[in-house]
Amino acid sequence: MDRSVTQVIKARHQTEGGGFKVRRPLPSAGLRYLDPILLIDEMGPVDYEPGEAVGAPDHPHRGFETVTYMLDGEFEHRDSAGHAGRLQPGDVQWMTAGRGVVHSEMPATRIMQQGGRVHGFQIWVNLPARLKMTQPRYQEVAASSIPEAVSDDGLARVRVIAGEALGVSARIDTHTPIIYQHWILQPGAQVSQSLPSDCNAMLYVFSGAIESSGKALLDGELGILGKGDSVDLSVPATAKDTAQLLLLGGEALAEPVVQHGPFVMNTREEINQAITDYQQGHMGIIQQARQ
Repeated sequence: MDRSVTQVIKARHQTEGGGFKVRRPLPSAGLRYLDPILLIDEMGPVDYEPGEAVGAPDHPHRGFETVTYMLDGEFEHRDSAGHAGRLQPGDVQWMTAGRGVVHSEMPATRIMQQGGRVHGFQIWVNLPARLKMTQPRYQEVAASSIPEAVSDDGLARVRVIAGEALGVSARIDTHTPIIYQHWILQPGAQVSQSLPSDCNAMLYVFSGAIESSGKALLDGELGILGKGDSVDLSVPATAKDTAQLLLLGGEALAEPVVQHGPFVMNTREEINQAITDYQQGHMGIIQQARQ
């Protein structure tokens, strides 16, 4: 049975971190989270002049995972577990905060000095109670290593970051079943993608417009999908623009969610402990790079 769009949420503009601009469809006034996805931020797109670029300086996380996907520009990541890397267009960074980590995500030096476009996504994926205090883990996957698939007519293309699409499976290791797909649909595209019936799922359109089971979704709109085992994605042949969207979701954890800023746990007591642990330095510090 095809899943239909049961709720539409318009992303709102706001600033995060050191002042970088995002469009945020989740959480919203109408939906706190869609288990296990806690947050969706579209970073930009924004064109910075030299010296203008900003990011997210040192800050902590505990109890969930952050997934950063770059479309344009470059970001540099450092964390208190000793990991460091640079994200370029098409790259993915999947960071498991687990028991606690301090990290920073900043535009690359070139962007800071010379300016340029920055566009990408960060989503937060919740961890089950049994894994909230797991060791931090860092996975960085280059654009060239992310599996892609194309429909038989060539009008639909998908990058499979997590899960499976058009017979292609992702390479990233996830702690629980997660769906993360980037679809690019040309005018006239029409595709049906299977979905596990026990997973929550949603569509976020960030360029152009699509239709799903007769429901239109426009740029900046998040469509929450109902029950079923597949989703239809299409773009009218008369459309002038290519559409791009994220298909996101995962197996619901069905556990209490207690959040305080960058900490997501199951009880208020665990949140209080996270705050204490961070204040006492138990999540570590980011070592300065050697000059």
